[in-house]
Amino acid sequence: MLMIPKSVSIVGVVTSLLLGTAVLGFGQNPAPMPKRDPERHPHIRAAMADLRKAANQLEHADHDFGGHRAKAVALVKQAEDELREAIAWAKAHPDSDKTPSAAAVPKK
Repeated sequence: MLMIPKSVSIVGVVTSLLLGTAVLGFGQNPAPMPKRDPERHPHIRAAMADLRKAANQLEHADHDFGGHRAKAVALVKQAEDELREAIAWAKAHPDSDKTPSAAAVPKK
C-alpha cells in the first residue's frame, strides 16, 4: 500500500477546490448593469435637502430682521418648488439630459 502524507492530500484538496471555484466563477455571466433611473439627479436632490435645512433654520430664527427673514423663507420655498418642477420635467423628458444645455457649458 502506498502511503501518502496527510499534508499532500490536504494541499491537493485545497488546490482542487480553489481551481474549481475559479473555473466556475469565470464561466458565469457578469451581473447586468442596472438601468439608470431618469429621476435620479443627485445635485438637485442635494440642493433640495439643503433648502429644506435652510428653511428650517430661517423658520426657527429668533428675529424677523425687518421682514427679510420672512422674505427669505418665501424665496427658499419658491426655490424648492422650482426644483420639484425640474425633477418632474426631467422625469417627463428622460432623454433630454444626454447633452448639457448651453447654460451648463462653462464659457472660456
